[in-house]
Amino acid sequence: MKRAILFIWALAALTAFAQQDSLKYRIYLKDKVSTTYSLDRPSEFLSLKAIERRMKQQLPIDSTDLPVCQNYIEAIQAKGVRIVAKGKWENFVTVSCSDTIVIDRIMELPFVASAKKVWRCPSRVRNKAIKRDSLVNKAWGDKEDWHGNGHKQIAISNGHKLHEAGFKGEGMSIAVIDDGYHNVDIIPVMSNIRILGTHDFVTPGGDVFAAGNHGLAVLSCIAMNQPYKMVGTAPEASYWLLRSEDSATEQPVEEDYWANAIEFADSVGVDVVNTSLGYFDFDDPFTDYRLRDLTGKYAMISRQAAHVANKGMVLVCSAGNAGSSSWKKLTPPSDAEHVLTVGAIAKNGKLASFSSVGNTTDNRIKPDVVAVGVSAAVVATDGQPSFLGGTSFSSPIVCGMVTCLWQALPHLTAKELIEVIRRSGDRLEYPDNIYGYGVPDMWKAYELSLPL
Repeated sequence: MKRAILFIWALAALTAFAQQDSLKYRIYLKDKVSTTYSLDRPSEFLSLKAIERRMKQQLPIDSTDLPVCQNYIEAIQAKGVRIVAKGKWENFVTVSCSDTIVIDRIMELPFVASAKKVWRCPSRVRNKAIKRDSLVNKAWGDKEDWHGNGHKQIAISNGHKLHEAGFKGEGMSIAVIDDGYHNVDIIPVMSNIRILGTHDFVTPGGDVFAAGNHGLAVLSCIAMNQPYKMVGTAPEASYWLLRSEDSATEQPVEEDYWANAIEFADSVGVDVVNTSLGYFDFDDPFTDYRLRDLTGKYAMISRQAAHVANKGMVLVCSAGNAGSSSWKKLTPPSDAEHVLTVGAIAKNGKLASFSSVGNTTDNRIKPDVVAVGVSAAVVATDGQPSFLGGTSFSSPIVCGMVTCLWQALPHLTAKELIEVIRRSGDRLEYPDNIYGYGVPDMWKAYELSLPL
């Protein structure tokens, strides 16, 4: 019976794909010269929160903030395609069609720079989240410890000291970009998480609470707020839950969805972003990245990520789980400049064998820091405590502590905050391409940065 149900589900998924266009292309544009917007009137294209964030950190509002030219979009649509994504920072639109002849016609438009195929209708579907991490169910933590199951993964970085000082993320907002947040809206122990809103960039209008479950586990590391059961690293922060990962396939178009998600996070005034996603091998091996591509500027998702700190936000991302594979290295966007890349260790401080390593091709230290990613405490889809392995969880554990630290040190800019966290690492004097700057000490970072 179960096999029959799975067969019917797979057939339905393939039928849905068949009813769609068969191709998606990313169209890079040359300029924004025909824009109707002006940098002198930023309130027409940026939210008040986004403007205030830039002003506070003395960051310029520049041409990357201008929306993609609407008349360019309309001219492209007129060729018979459907717009599925667009990104103003890298100035592109992503279109869906079923005929490459249409793309040839688009390439003739004078404002089009280039086109790249980023999706082809798959002959089969797969669930990437199933193979990504291991799951072990266990009981809730020590009833005598306020952080419950979250205690060890917070204490190793002295994050609990920030909480004891009253810094738990109050007034800060975090965006989580992932594959979905299955059951978050109905799990009792997650009912007090402060969710500001959701958005599905893979299936516009979709229900992120009915999508993948990887984002649920990631969110629980940061946002859980059940004393003596499990407290996350930023239990009093507010959250935007964004979906950019398509679990059915692995294709470059997911970078386009991610670009939409990060720009959305900027538009709603988010402070810190966590992404436990990374890409280097795709369903079509001809689109795979190469080790020499880890420059932080080759993959579109990495170029997009490099803009984040210049917009006044901090991006925390997982290094990747390729450490024990033939690839071994970082997975974009973790090679990007001005992001905080997090590797994984066990609670005894030993590096996880799966944790991806650096350096980048241009020889920058990566990962930046490491945190618990072996048997990390999370919540499962049934609302019960579980333990998972992956840099997917070391990243949000750090993300929440970064948020609390920024709450405590609001005078710092995004880039200053990233740097002080690096300087708090226990390997500051001898950073490497395995541990980076080591385990960050959040209390040390706090004391290092207190105003004189």
